[in-house]
Amino acid sequence: MMKRMMIVLVAVSFACASLLMVTSCAKKQVKVEEGAKPAPAVTPAPTAKPEKAAPPKVEKREAAKKLEEERQARLRELERAQKLRAEIRAFESTNIYFDFDKSELKPEAQAVLEKKAAWLRAHPEYKVRIEGNCDERGTNEYNLALGERRANAAFKYLNALGISADRMTTISYGEERPADPRHNEEAWAKNRRDEFKLYK
Repeated sequence: MMKRMMIVLVAVSFACASLLMVTSCAKKQVKVEEGAKPAPAVTPAPTAKPEKAAPPKVEKREAAKKLEEERQARLRELERAQKLRAEIRAFESTNIYFDFDKSELKPEAQAVLEKKAAWLRAHPEYKVRIEGNCDERGTNEYNLALGERRANAAFKYLNALGISADRMTTISYGEERPADPRHNEEAWAKNRRDEFKLYK
């Protein structure tokens, strides 16, 4: 009887120990509170890809193109400057001429002045000095006055063609600056003239 009770007691003790072990090893369930949202996954910002350096051949082509453009620009500027110098020489070397003891403009002189007016309108940065001249016949005083009348005749005609008076000046040299120093009719005809000098 005593022996049987001992066996029952051992069996009960063993059962209790096993039950205790089973309950202690059970997985715990974690309760998630309602309304709580899981944290969003953070995606790393895309990193900018480094720009690839232009291949050496491309860089050389670009540099050569730029040099050629600069060279062409310099050539165009040089051509413009040469053209302007030629126009100025033509303007200043074209005189108008007068009959003996006269200051009236002849038709050919008017045609020359019309061309000069067109050039001056196209180049408003320039001014013109009109220089009246005479041949050697007559007194110095008379020829200075005649040269002034000749310069003024060109001044008035250019002004009537639209050239502002503040862009023109006049001066008379009388007989002091002959274009041809000879003493004959051919030389005198060359000396009865207006000359035109450009300035800024």
